[in-house]
Amino acid sequence: MNATLTATPSPLPRPRSRTAPGGPAGTRPRGSAGARPRGTDATRPRTPAQGGPARTAPRTLPPHTVFAERLLAVLSGERPVHWMLGHTVGDAYEQLVRLAPQTPLRSHGPRPVLRRCSVQVHAPQAALEAFATIATGARLRAMAFRLERGEDQRWRCAAVELDGLGTAARHP
Repeated sequence: MNATLTATPSPLPRPRSRTAPGGPAGTRPRGSAGARPRGTDATRPRTPAQGGPARTAPRTLPPHTVFAERLLAVLSGERPVHWMLGHTVGDAYEQLVRLAPQTPLRSHGPRPVLRRCSVQVHAPQAALEAFATIATGARLRAMAFRLERGEDQRWRCAAVELDGLGTAARHP
């Protein structure tokens, strides 16, 4: 027998449809009316009625933390002293003017970082005494400052002390 072999072309793979997974374009996805596709529930935030977290306004930092960051920026040389002009009262600005040129919180490595900031409240709603721990490279530094609330309800720095370097006003 003389058999000839003929090659038949193999069927080419069919191109995939470029329509949505629910079917061809223009058709409704499968499921009951009002049902959502499975992937959407996981990406959509849940409302408090559905057992999700309540929507809240963006969190604002407490005033002692804001001032600790501002003082850190001035004492590290990142910002000029006059940046604190409207945020100080009494001798605090002069204390910063004397201390800032030395840039005591400047680090030769990465930017100094505020590690901890705590507060003690005196005369509710009128004054705060705060202390902060600042990491400058491998060294930890201490900073204390006093905030007073003015008649306009704004907090202002009234005194600054860094590592006991005598930046606060001293009386003999």
